[in-house]
Amino acid sequence: MIKILLVEDDLDMLDLTAYVLRRERFVVMEASDGAAAVRRWRADRPDLVVLDLGLPSLDGFEVLRRIRTDDETPVLVLTGRKDAQDILRAFNLGSDDFLAKPFEFKELIARIRAILRRVQTSPKESTEPRVEVDGLKLDPEAYEVAWKDAYVRLTPTEFRILYLLVTNAGHVVSANRLYTYVWGSEGGDANALRSHISHLRRKLESTGETPGTISSVPAIGYVYRKATQPAAVAAESAESEDAAVATPTARAQIAPAASG
Repeated sequence: MIKILLVEDDLDMLDLTAYVLRRERFVVMEASDGAAAVRRWRADRPDLVVLDLGLPSLDGFEVLRRIRTDDETPVLVLTGRKDAQDILRAFNLGSDDFLAKPFEFKELIARIRAILRRVQTSPKESTEPRVEVDGLKLDPEAYEVAWKDAYVRLTPTEFRILYLLVTNAGHVVSANRLYTYVWGSEGGDANALRSHISHLRRKLESTGETPGTISSVPAIGYVYRKATQPAAVAAESAESEDAAVATPTARAQIAPAASG
């Protein structure tokens, strides 16, 4: 059975959402403040956390930070906040997805199931081999990257992004292909992709001498270049970063840059 930790300070909303999740045959643990959420997470180790940002005791950002300090448990953030910076901050702290309030319960269930599909091992994923490119080692089972003497743990979403880019090193991977590979048939979100790649870059830079670079290609996608590989496209800029992810209409017209 899938265990979900539901964190919500509105007790009526907590009861109703827990009821809906249990009706979908999830095992639900509840917490109504941040400190209790951290305690329940450490004690019960759920398969997924549904986390409201506006919490007493510890806010949702701090709860997310503490979870990510110790583990890669998938986290779906719920927020009534309209500030894009709050959403970006949640992604930068390692959230897997977010859902704005008010929301339809059917969308909440769909997003939960989409996250679980991404992180649970499928027959296709189990055949994905470990990859080594010029000393950069990627382990699909541990979601771990090794470079020289440094080891970096990534979230499942970050790992899948890097895995696809590294296995196509030197070739531009379209945003459309990244959406499908990372988020499945449901597709992805442009802001989410940019935030995950930004976070991924910082983790790679934390190893010191970086093994390679992830560059945006305006209106197309991203390319991973090994440190020894000459740049084949123009250097990215802040403007090109914003343009790297095509609009939904444009995405439908972009063919994948490489096979596999």
